Amino acid sequence: MTNDEYQHVIDKLQLLITETQGTLKRFEETGMDRHMQEDYSKLLDVLDAAIKQQREYTQRMLVN
Repeated sequence: MTNDEYQHVIDKLQLLITETQGTLKRFEETGMDRHMQEDYSKLLDVLDAAIKQQREYTQRMLVN
């Protein structure tokens, strides 16, 4: 992959991270984190995976 391609993936992952954080915040503000615990947990998993993937692509880009 080129640095531009890595950056594109990193930017898309950042968008996913930002949107997921916003959804998590709305869950917490409305109490849905307590009433929909399974869905809240899945959102946390999505956030965790996106952060890990972003870190991985960043490291690959720096080595490239």
